[in-house]
Amino acid sequence: MVYRLGEGVVRLTGTRLVTAVALLFLAGPLAAQEQQARKVSRIGWLNVSSVAPNAAVTSFREGLRELGWVEGRDVVIEYRSAEGRAERLPALAADLVRLKVDVIVAGGAAAPQEASKATATIPIVMTSGGDPVAAGLVASLARPGGNITGLATTSPELSGKRLELLKQAVPGLRRVAVLWNPDNPGHGQALRAAEGAARTLGLELQLLEFRVREHFEAAFQAAKRANSGALIALDDPVTFRNRNVLVSQASNVRLPVMYGFRESAEAGGLIAFGPNIADLNRRAAAYVDKILKGTKPSELPVEQPTTFDLVINMKTARALGLTIPPSLLLRADQVIE
Repeated sequence: MVYRLGEGVVRLTGTRLVTAVALLFLAGPLAAQEQQARKVSRIGWLNVSSVAPNAAVTSFREGLRELGWVEGRDVVIEYRSAEGRAERLPALAADLVRLKVDVIVAGGAAAPQEASKATATIPIVMTSGGDPVAAGLVASLARPGGNITGLATTSPELSGKRLELLKQAVPGLRRVAVLWNPDNPGHGQALRAAEGAARTLGLELQLLEFRVREHFEAAFQAAKRANSGALIALDDPVTFRNRNVLVSQASNVRLPVMYGFRESAEAGGLIAFGPNIADLNRRAAAYVDKILKGTKPSELPVEQPTTFDLVINMKTARALGLTIPPSLLLRADQVIE
């Protein structure tokens, strides 16, 4: 038997011919077995927000690729979004459990809660879970226990830093309204930290409650009547999803507002200081990587933010008649003109 390889000729006879033929027959089945042996892991993605391409989804997928995971070959991501309607989360979480996904990635405060109600066995990785200890999701940040771990966006010093930045941005600031949600388990700690920082900075706080976006208008009107010089909107799924509504209400009463995420400043808010969502989701991919390789969630400490963004919207500053100090502009990660 003769095989032509490039410019050369290989003659196979006798034992060599038998061996070559056997190897040819074995090659097909071995390749098929190797493909079947490769396990394709299934990741569930659960979020209130849309799954349309955004910083969170893009960064998570980039994080997986950087760790060597190839979508379609090694992993499949099952996306489930409540499209802004938190009441849909329980059914979506139950759907992921029925699919027997290997891990659930849950973003925001509400999604990890609903995922934890749906399963006590499938690992859950939070991408921005507020204060998971206050919410009862983990025993502690260092030793989470159970099936939940990931990233927490709680950071007590944030409240003080935001008040400090507001005082620099708004000359003569004396009273600051704080928009908070009594149903958010992390807001109690945030308020205590804000009250402590306010005393140090010589500021008075006006606490304004909300639970749904329909409460925003009354809150802003109350801030205006009390002559509050600025407002802080505490991080919450309701404020994040409805950031355009908040920006509109702030514009109506000409009130400078500090937000927690850069997306709100990009939407027209004056200033934002808080964790970088893209960084959180990229780091969440590292948790998924470890879990898919056999590490238990209970053995992975919950991490707090390490990267913070300061974003200032100069168009909004000019509309409010504010002159942002150059020292503050120099510290900004982004200045929107």
